[in-house]
Amino acid sequence: MMSSSLIFSLRETCISFGKKEIFKDLDVDVHKGDFIALIGKNGVGKSTLMRIISDKQDLDQGELWKQPGLQTSYFSQHFDLKESNTVERELANILKSKDEQYKIDIFCKNFVLDKFAAIRSLSGGQKRRVGLIKALIGESDIVLLDEPTNHLDLECIIWLENYLKSYAGSIICVSHDRTFLSNFTNKVFWLDRGNLRVSPSGFKNFDHWSAELFEQEARQLKNRKQFVNIEVEWASRGVKARVKRNLKRLERAKQLKEQLEKDESSYRKAISTVKAQVLKSGSDNSKFIAEFHKVSISYDDAAKKVLENISIKIHKNDRIGLLGDNGTGKSTFLKALLGQISCSHGTIKLKRDMRFSYFDQMRNDLDSNLSLKKVLVPSGGDYLKVQGKERHVCSYLKDFHFDPSGATDSIQTLSGGQQNRLLLAKVLANPQTGLILDEPTNDLDLETMDLLTEMLTNYKGTLLIVSHDRDFLDQTVNKILHFDGNGNISIFMGGYSDFLNHQEDKNIPKANLLKKVKEKKLIEKTKSKLSFKYQYELEQLPNEIDNFQKKILEINNELKDTNLYLDNYDKFTSITKELTTLKDQLFQKEERWLQLLELQDKSE
Repeated sequence: MMSSSLIFSLRETCISFGKKEIFKDLDVDVHKGDFIALIGKNGVGKSTLMRIISDKQDLDQGELWKQPGLQTSYFSQHFDLKESNTVERELANILKSKDEQYKIDIFCKNFVLDKFAAIRSLSGGQKRRVGLIKALIGESDIVLLDEPTNHLDLECIIWLENYLKSYAGSIICVSHDRTFLSNFTNKVFWLDRGNLRVSPSGFKNFDHWSAELFEQEARQLKNRKQFVNIEVEWASRGVKARVKRNLKRLERAKQLKEQLEKDESSYRKAISTVKAQVLKSGSDNSKFIAEFHKVSISYDDAAKKVLENISIKIHKNDRIGLLGDNGTGKSTFLKALLGQISCSHGTIKLKRDMRFSYFDQMRNDLDSNLSLKKVLVPSGGDYLKVQGKERHVCSYLKDFHFDPSGATDSIQTLSGGQQNRLLLAKVLANPQTGLILDEPTNDLDLETMDLLTEMLTNYKGTLLIVSHDRDFLDQTVNKILHFDGNGNISIFMGGYSDFLNHQEDKNIPKANLLKKVKEKKLIEKTKSKLSFKYQYELEQLPNEIDNFQKKILEINNELKDTNLYLDNYDKFTSITKELTTLKDQLFQKEERWLQLLELQDKSE
């Protein structure tokens, strides 16, 4: 008897493509209210499973059950839009009634789309947004999302997270964005070596949960190895007059050993991580490698300037993340730095021998007529230089999770994610004195994300990254340039989380209001049975907390002055560190205050 909440089920499912077996005896259950992160390496069958659920693929073998009348919608990497339609008409076809027209306005507003625009006039990223809305707006029982955050700015991603949290149906999502998955999923489907592992606690606990499973598997393999060694030892004694039973035992020991070796190899492959080489850059002791001086840039068809009166210095070995909504000037800034566009006003000075390796999200540097091998070794041969060392092209392709047997395949056969991995392999083989990466995480799987993060973490040159992946920025950059959309750029020290903390500091008046409420509670409790020492400490803490908050506010106001960063970088760095220290001290004071209040409550 199936649970009343069960809406979709697979039993003993088998799927093969040619000689390759994708699923064997796979069991899947989807319940109402499941928000599922679908995880797994490339080629394990994530897309296949989503196609099965969306009725786009038949089973070779097995049983499929779904709730009568079950509706599914699927946002894949390939979606159909009618070019002659407006955005509004394309979306209206999905709505169940005219009374739901308001949904189009809500989605278009939050995804920054003109509902009256023709589909044919939209960019590729805008068309993806329309495709994503089509999957969501009909409120299907199961929504399947394949990399929904690609080409979305951070504001859109956060809105999407909040929308999905309150979704009435079930969601199955494939994404490389760890923060996104952690913020809304409540279950994990992990496709691992032909098995489906299910976690009921969401992606936020995936790393801990998967580590425990691997540890358990390692213990089981160790126990099996001990048993097999005993059997093999017996078989090697060379008993002379073997009876039939002994011959069977000998054969069984051989089979057990072979299977163990296969399972151990599979385990090692599953837990292995590519050890990225430290990416090197040229040695130079100069303080700045690039300087923007009162730079303004505008386009002929734009009324306002994309960048206005920008003065910024980029230091050697800076690790900079560029944040801002789409269209706020991030790509313009990078193109100006690369010399691809000219300034309307101002100057850009670049150190004479400064050269950047550039990852373009549009992948314009990939010739679709070439093979994978030819992209990496355009001059021919089987070897390329990687960080000054010769590597066989097939070996290097394996680092980026390509099957070496496909080295001579055309780029045209690759998916968007595979093309991104290939371009990253090309760019990172021999990076120049600087790296510029424009949305490098789009279409990547989690495995490749981990590889890229590790390589960039070890990179010793100047790094500029445009990305809306919060976890990725936290791990790879130590400075944020925020583009506000009005031509201005603000500088923040730290990663995305630090940037977010800076933004929250703007709400100090609100924090002061909360503090006053707590202070009132404190005053009401002054006649407590606390010891004189604790009571005195409790009475002093509100003033101490207030002083810390005032100092934090003063430093934040001081950091708003961009001239400080330009004219006195050492002071800028010093007060930034002081700000971090003050925040830590404020946190400790507030924690102590709460501890004493709790102690006071217990003593009354």
